[in-house]
Amino acid sequence: MKAIRKTKDFNPCNCPVTHSFNKIGGKWKITIFYLISKSYFRSSAMLKVLPTISKQTLLNQLKELTEDQLIERIVFPEMPPRVEYHLTEYGLTIIPAIKGLQEWGLKDMARTVIEK
Repeated sequence: MKAIRKTKDFNPCNCPVTHSFNKIGGKWKITIFYLISKSYFRSSAMLKVLPTISKQTLLNQLKELTEDQLIERIVFPEMPPRVEYHLTEYGLTIIPAIKGLQEWGLKDMARTVIEK
């Protein structure tokens, strides 16, 4: 049975922000996307730096990012098989938005420290 993504098509107001978060929102997708952009191409490497994510959750998130054509899954014909994930050309177009979120997050984290 194929798993159904609850939020993939949820966008009652046809909002572009909702559409974007349906693609990259959630607890792990932006982090996974960032890791791939920083040369963590294999799921085993991602699991090492994300100790609180389950293997199944990681694989599900990678599958969704692949289905949305933001990353590509490359299987190398070796024994044992090796699988790597890379950003697609389309996936690279979201990097500026993620960097903008990163900059805002850094400012907000600094502001939060000052307030405490």
